[in-house]
Amino acid sequence: MNDRAFAGILSRRQELAELGVFLLLVVPPLVFSFVAAGRAAVSFPLLAGATIARDAGLVALILLLLSRARQPLAAIGWVGRAVGREVALGVALTAPVLVGAQALDAALRAAGLSGPGPSSAALLPPPGTGELILAVVLVAVVAVAEETIFRGYLILRFASVLRSRGWAVLLSSMIFSVGHGYEGGAGLLTVGATGLALAAVYLWRRSLVAPTVTHFLLDLVAIVVPLLLR
Repeated sequence: MNDRAFAGILSRRQELAELGVFLLLVVPPLVFSFVAAGRAAVSFPLLAGATIARDAGLVALILLLLSRARQPLAAIGWVGRAVGREVALGVALTAPVLVGAQALDAALRAAGLSGPGPSSAALLPPPGTGELILAVVLVAVVAVAEETIFRGYLILRFASVLRSRGWAVLLSSMIFSVGHGYEGGAGLLTVGATGLALAAVYLWRRSLVAPTVTHFLLDLVAIVVPLLLR
C-alpha cells in the first residue's frame, strides 16, 4: 500500500484541512466520554443507538472525503482479495490479542492504575433477546467503523501529513484509546496497546478485514458473552 500514491491527488494544504475537520468531529465526543467516566450512567439502548448513529455518520464522512479525493476504498484498507483467509486470520489472532490485553490490564492495575468507573456498567446491556440483538449489532458496527476510522483513514492521512507511518500508527492509537476513558487508566493504556496490535496487523496484511474480525470478536467477548453467561 503506497500512501503517497493514494494521497497524491490532494495538496498538502487540502490534506491538513481535511484532517483538521475530521479531528474536530471525532475528538470532542471521545474526550467527552473520557470526562464523563464515573458520572451517572445512561440506558444501554440510548447509548447503543447514539454510538451506532455517530459511527455510521463518521464512516459516511470518510466515504465522502475519499470520493472527493478520488481515492478508492483500498486506500483505507477495504480490499476484496482473499477475504476468507483474512477472516480466518482475524479469528486466529483474537485469542493471543485477548490474552495479551488481559495480562497487560492486570499488570497495570497491580501497579496502581485505575480500572473502570461506576458508569461503565451502562455499557453492558440488561438481559433480554432485544438487548442481545442490539448488542451484537452495536459490536459489529463499532468494529467496522472504528477500524475504518482509526486504522484506515487516520493512518492514511497522518502518514501523508507527517511523512511518517510510525507516528501515524502511534497517534491514531492514542486517539483510539481516548474514547475508552470510562475504563480508567489501565484501560486507556490497554486499549492503546490493542490499537497498536490491530494497526500492525493492518499494515502487515494491507487489509482491514483481519483487524476488523479481531476487533469484533474482542468486543463480542467483552459485551455479549457476559450477557449469555448470566
